[in-house]
Amino acid sequence: MKTNDLNKNRKTYGNLLVLLSFLFVFIGFFALLGGCTQVPKNVHPVKNFEPNRYLGTWYEIARLDHSFERGLEDVSAVYSKRSDGGIRVINSGIDRKTKEVKRVEGKAYFLGSENIASLKVSFFGPFYGGYHVAKLDSDYQMALVVGPTTDYAWILARSKQPSLFACNEYYKAAAKLGIKRRDWIEGYSCK
Repeated sequence: MKTNDLNKNRKTYGNLLVLLSFLFVFIGFFALLGGCTQVPKNVHPVKNFEPNRYLGTWYEIARLDHSFERGLEDVSAVYSKRSDGGIRVINSGIDRKTKEVKRVEGKAYFLGSENIASLKVSFFGPFYGGYHVAKLDSDYQMALVVGPTTDYAWILARSKQPSLFACNEYYKAAAKLGIKRRDWIEGYSCK
């Protein structure tokens, strides 16, 4: 083997080691983030939860800003049963700039008993985040959902235009968790 070939191989292996090291750090970082399924402090997931009543389409009335939905409008989520006992999640929305429909499919599983509305959800491989229903009306028409922290929160409704009174009740419930009204990005409007 020539000296130039040997030096090229060493350089290639060195680059490969740097790349693998970066990849392991990257995966470790996301494993830590993805492992955040715990219930946030002061959040009490809904008890006596009936998963089958929660299935179906929900419209995003408001959300806190986060990168994975930034620039989307008319956002909705559809929940259905999976054959493995989990819940299939399909989130979709329209990109404000391109007007393209963006769609992502995920899976969710209960953290414990199915009668407590506390789940872990994944849209990317083995990485999960928390999904905790903090408030839900008795008719399963509106919900306040928080993630692993109250920095991730959504107000969802079965209708694209729930009543202003109902919306205000959910904003008040969120305020009790420390989420300020001015921090919400409104989606579908209340009437």
